[in-house]
Amino acid sequence: MSDLAKQPGHLKKAPENFLSDGQIEAVAAGRRDFLRKSFLAAGAAMAAPLAARAAEQGDPNILNLPEWSTTLGKPVATNPYGMPSKFESQLLRRESPGLARVGGASVSFCPLQGLFGIITPSGLHFERHHQGWQDVDPTKHRLMVNGSDESLLKKPKVYTMDELMRLPPVSRIHFIECGANTGLEWGNVAVPTVQYTHGMLSCSEFTGVPLKTLLEDCGVDYKKARYVLAEGADGSSMTRTIPMEMVESGEVIVAYGQNGEMLRPENGYPLRLVVPGVQGVSWVKWLRRIEVGDKPYATKDEAVHYIDLLPNGLHRQYSSIQECKSVITTPSGGQTLLNKGFFNVSGVAWSGRGKIKQVDVSFDGGINWKTARIEGPVQNKALTRFNVDWVWDGKPAILQSRAIDETGYVQPTYGQLRKVRGTKSIYHNNAIQSWKVVESGEVTNVQVL
Repeated sequence: MSDLAKQPGHLKKAPENFLSDGQIEAVAAGRRDFLRKSFLAAGAAMAAPLAARAAEQGDPNILNLPEWSTTLGKPVATNPYGMPSKFESQLLRRESPGLARVGGASVSFCPLQGLFGIITPSGLHFERHHQGWQDVDPTKHRLMVNGSDESLLKKPKVYTMDELMRLPPVSRIHFIECGANTGLEWGNVAVPTVQYTHGMLSCSEFTGVPLKTLLEDCGVDYKKARYVLAEGADGSSMTRTIPMEMVESGEVIVAYGQNGEMLRPENGYPLRLVVPGVQGVSWVKWLRRIEVGDKPYATKDEAVHYIDLLPNGLHRQYSSIQECKSVITTPSGGQTLLNKGFFNVSGVAWSGRGKIKQVDVSFDGGINWKTARIEGPVQNKALTRFNVDWVWDGKPAILQSRAIDETGYVQPTYGQLRKVRGTKSIYHNNAIQSWKVVESGEVTNVQVL
């Protein structure tokens, strides 16, 4: 065991992990709100063998068998569809009451602080709806593929779900991030936790048919057809322009599967578009129509929304790529370090332009940097987990992460980003996130230019 691993450290996480039976009862009674903190012991017993330490302290949890060890467990049929432990009942998507609740438009944030690895469980995947969600009958859902001009597509077709699912599928792991993720931070609004700063982000394995396969089945003319319009069947009629080169690469998928099962209703069941590396609004849910054209469509949600106001008063339009970005998820805002000592600092990095090459971590607000360990697998346009050792001496610290992707792009500071983009944007904020640790161990959200 290394010297670092022998040093004790404790982390109190917020707002979950782990709940006791008493806390579970309190949750059921509605007496425990989001900002109350529960406890997680992280490496508290590393300095001595567990059995010896338990005997020395008289810990009944190791010296005595618990009651459940001497009784029969529950039968399989108790819960035909598996659910998380009751002790994890506070690891939830959470809404922000101040964000778009009118007319069914809503947001729920993924609890990044409580996740491991790179895959987001389907039940914790973030949601963004422009007109609410629906649970659609797959036997009645159809996908139309047509051209804006008959010279662009020879054989327009309508596909049933059964016909789509007969075609050869692909399965790929990709992140999806809302273009407005971290949007509040543009205005220096320090929301408290990583769930609210970065929680419009998730990563899943998606299964479906490459859109390229369908277009070629319909006789697309790649020389003339240079754009695709994707249209959703939801109440907002979400429509987005996709450049044809993305389709021709084979990356764009007409997906029906997520993490080994069918899509969840809130994620577009039974059919959605997957456009790797591009902001989530272009991943059109409840996909009902694909049209090929020879120019961008300038639909309402790309001519007015999801564009960036620049310092000179002009807008960046069709700025769909989610640039290289990272965030430390543990420790992060709302958590508390209970003791000095060793901690594993962990987070995720991602880039809409390819793979993550390197992640650096700073404990002094960007003055000095240490290269983190990249945990495999490192995949194209997917979340990448990083970890780094840290021994906290009890003094104030500012934790940051800085990602570098395979193109050589380096995640910018707020000062660098605002110099180019100004301060009036809402979308596409990929600046370095800072977490301040004070002597008491409390971790809060701060901005460092």
